[in-house]
Amino acid sequence: MTTATLSNPIYHSEEAARAHFEALRWPEGRSCPHCGVIGNEASSLLKGKSHRPGLYKCKACEKPFTATIGTVYEDSKVPLHKWLLATHLMCASKKGVSDLQLQRELALGSYRTAWFMAHRIREAMIDTDDTPLGGEGKVVEADETYYGKPAVSPKTRTDGTPFLKGNPKRRNSRPVVALVERGGKAKVFHVAVADKATVSRLVMENVHPLTRLHTDESRLYVGSADVFASHETVKHSAGEYARGDVNTNSAEGFFGVFKKGMKGVYQHCSEKHLNRYVTEFGFRHNTRIALGFNDSQRTDMALIGTIGKRLTYRRTDEAYV
Repeated sequence: MTTATLSNPIYHSEEAARAHFEALRWPEGRSCPHCGVIGNEASSLLKGKSHRPGLYKCKACEKPFTATIGTVYEDSKVPLHKWLLATHLMCASKKGVSDLQLQRELALGSYRTAWFMAHRIREAMIDTDDTPLGGEGKVVEADETYYGKPAVSPKTRTDGTPFLKGNPKRRNSRPVVALVERGGKAKVFHVAVADKATVSRLVMENVHPLTRLHTDESRLYVGSADVFASHETVKHSAGEYARGDVNTNSAEGFFGVFKKGMKGVYQHCSEKHLNRYVTEFGFRHNTRIALGFNDSQRTDMALIGTIGKRLTYRRTDEAYV
């Protein structure tokens, strides 16, 4: 974290943090979340010892509201400036920030609070843009990897016959599929099973048909040439990793950062929460410096992403699909 960041009052002053978040949420003037009336003149700030700072009253429906209503910050007892600092830390760290580190940096009372804050921030990082990747003349790389400690599997069945199919190293591992536009954005998914039906559906739903698709020799992508402008492959099993401009280096580069972060920073992740972590790494990839974003802009995008989303502790403890 830079000196400029440390000196920014939005990470230390509750008033400055509230003003910054209100400016991001209400660029055209305050909007009542109850009746939808827009304009600063349509609401008034409530002052007094019995009113918390940042509390407004709508003149139309006469209901009180704050900037955090209808966001992942709603009903949180954590000060807003700590939310903004936590968001910045997660956005500025290429491989993520552990919950214990958040607890120390923000002087939080419990690990559980830091854990829940991190999941709420990941909820804000969800990309709602359904525009397909690629297009005419563009390249999208598709690849899959497996995360998690492989199970120690027997080489034979209980009746003594050998296993003929399946990679024993992948049993108990969790498949992650990445679609990466070369020089552009990525869409990444944790799937229950990385079979041909699942992977084909993801590719066809998220890649423009005029795209050049690059993959390895996996059978999961057989038939893609009939759907896209072309389907070109590299044969990793034969030691081929590039042939001209045909490669999957962008997708593999994304997986490299993802795996280093998951192993070196987060260390453990249950499968029901894996998609949240995948979302986090995808968000940082899509707002990286090469695409014109700096740490502050990336943080502001995550703050804007909190709007219209809620995440309760009970929902966090459910499977995320």
